[in-house]
Amino acid sequence: MDIVAIMTTLAEQGVTVIFKADSERMAEGGRSWTFVATGEPLRGEIVRTDAASVERCLAIVLPRLRSLGVSVPE
Repeated sequence: MDIVAIMTTLAEQGVTVIFKADSERMAEGGRSWTFVATGEPLRGEIVRTDAASVERCLAIVLPRLRSLGVSVPE
């Protein structure tokens, strides 16, 4: 997955994305990755997840974004 392409495509559609790695949660072996998306195309919803890996975050949020009508690259 090309994360830059995904984030660029979302931003071009008016979605603001924050994708964060948390060193404290990583050291504890927790869900160290956070993905948050907001913006007009999401109809007032905030799409957010915390997961142990980048891949897991995307596996959770990409279907949700698509269900809200946002175009996301495969």
